[in-house]
Amino acid sequence: MSDPIRLRRAPASDGLLIIGLVGRAGSGKSSVARALARRGAVVLDADRIGHDVTDSDPEVRAALLAGYGPAVYLDDGTLNRRLVATMVFSSPPALAALNQLVHPRILQRLRARLAALASEAFRGPVVVDAALMLDWGFERDCDAIIAVTAPEAAQVARLVAARGWSEAEALRRLAAQKPEAFFAAAADEVLQNSGSEAELGAAAAATLERLTARAAERV
Repeated sequence: MSDPIRLRRAPASDGLLIIGLVGRAGSGKSSVARALARRGAVVLDADRIGHDVTDSDPEVRAALLAGYGPAVYLDDGTLNRRLVATMVFSSPPALAALNQLVHPRILQRLRARLAALASEAFRGPVVVDAALMLDWGFERDCDAIIAVTAPEAAQVARLVAARGWSEAEALRRLAAQKPEAFFAAAADEVLQNSGSEAELGAAAAATLERLTARAAERV
């Protein structure tokens, strides 16, 4: 894929400031999302939406059961994500098929939630946390993009601690993702997460103030 172009939605009167949040796994996107939520932002987490799609969408469940067998769902009805990850990350065609099944539904739910917020007269920032946003072209639905970057060693440490992966698995997953320069080139603001969480939160708050001011100038 070529370098991303900074395409954004046209100035809108719906009262929403839609901010896309991108970055590699372990970069600290969730910390930035929490910091922005403390400043009044509504956060839409594409990963959580994706989990709901795979766990509860009847068509998706039927397709995954047909493709992977009954072991693809755990006894509690949730997707066996470890099993699926083992299967698809070693098979590009399988990964592409899974993405084609799930990603359009994630996008549909994101857009429906944004429309609902506008119709509910919410006035303020909405943060869409979606690592694959640029692959989807969803930056065109946003007013601005924030990229979060961090040293690779810190990304690995966070993934090992948060997801229980080995260091080798974390490095393998990161190697399959786009480089930080890709996300930074597409962003209106870049947050370098190389200090404390408090410092990152303060930087996120200052970034939100800048983006809010720019949005006011566009209207």
